[in-house]
Amino acid sequence: MIITEPKWKSYIVTTDGPIFTPEQCQDIIKIGRDQPKIQAQIGASKEGEVDLKKRTSDISWIPFDKAIPMYRDIEELMLRTNNNHFGFQGMQLTELAQYTEYQADGFYDWHVDNDVTFEKQPPVRKISMTLALSPDDEYEGGGLELMSEGKFIRPKQGHAVFFASFCRHRAVQVTKGIRRSLVMWFGGPPFK
Repeated sequence: MIITEPKWKSYIVTTDGPIFTPEQCQDIIKIGRDQPKIQAQIGASKEGEVDLKKRTSDISWIPFDKAIPMYRDIEELMLRTNNNHFGFQGMQLTELAQYTEYQADGFYDWHVDNDVTFEKQPPVRKISMTLALSPDDEYEGGGLELMSEGKFIRPKQGHAVFFASFCRHRAVQVTKGIRRSLVMWFGGPPFK
């Protein structure tokens, strides 16, 4: 087996073009909306309590069997992106995709995506992905801020951002409309 060195190291990678057409984005939205919707929660909380100071959004989980082509296409792109940019070992799809809706005033404050306590791992979350499902004119505000304030990315519909799961990031507050996105995580063996 030949392992090639990454072409260049980068912990934040945006796609040059759309992964999915507007029609495919609408299909993903429909699948996401057809699943049981829950109010997103952060960490462990008492049953029925939701901390709205850290995150305000609705989510659902997309079963693998409801979107096999979507999962296949995104996993293939993640593997190419990992090979060309991250260079992490043993990467694979390890979790269901999260369909997320941020209504007006919805947001998700600064956080990282991997569990630094390693209690539930391996596999370790190493790469996170956010894919924009909404057309640009359906919402105002929103977007993704990575590492620190001012490093702002607002991908166009069908475009994705892959980033190392240990990178600090947040979903900026939506000021009007609804921002719909697809979030996925990919994992592998612990970092060495």
